[in-house]
Formats: sequence, C-alpha cells, structure tokens
Amino acid sequence: MSKNKNQRTGIVFSTDPDFAYKFTEDTEGSAADVPKAEQKLRVHLDRLKGNKEATVVRGFVGTDQTLQTLGKFLKTKCGVGGSAKDGEMLIQGNFRDKVVQLLIADGYTHTKKAGG
Repeated sequence: MSKNKNQRTGIVFSTDPDFAYKFTEDTEGSAADVPKAEQKLRVHLDRLKGNKEATVVRGFVGTDQTLQTLGKFLKTKCGVGGSAKDGEMLIQGNFRDKVVQLLIADGYTHTKKAGG
C-alpha cells in the first residue's frame, strides 16, 4: 500500500529537507498484550436508549485482535450480541455476574463488578 499524505500523523509541515513523516501503519502494533493476570477489568451495567440494559467491560489493555477474540468469547458464552472496540466490550443484556465468572475462569483474576 502506498504511503499518501492522508496517512501521516503528527507534524503537518517541516522545513527540514531530511525530515521523515511518521505514517499510521508505522504506529500500529505498539499496544502490547498485558498478561491476563495483570489486567484490571471492571464490569459495569449501563442503561441504553429505550430502557435497554447492556453489560460493559472496561479497562482492557492490549491489541484489537485480542479484544475482538475476548469479546467474541463472552458473546458466545452469554448467547447474545454486542461489540468490542476502543478497549471496551459491550454485551447486550444484564450478564454482569456471568461475565465476571467467565473472565475469572479464563484467567483475568483482577476482574470486579463496578457500580451499584
């Protein structure tokens, strides 16, 4: 893939003739996976539009691929839909207790329920 000006990050203009732009593909992969035992995940219950409930897991640190895999695992075990992006996993419905048990069983030992 060619590197065009839309993929540049940081500096917009430089007078230095030897300046090299940083491109977005150079910065990808910088987030390393933190071991499961060191992840501090918090499981919240949110009310969405239309008085619907959603279980939200926050605090995940790692790559998007690992986040997607964990989100798919939780959605499959709960039998519902949801999404996983920006370090958060959204599970449709009130599954806080089940999600906490699944995460602890999977090795995320610092997982807690948050909120009321």
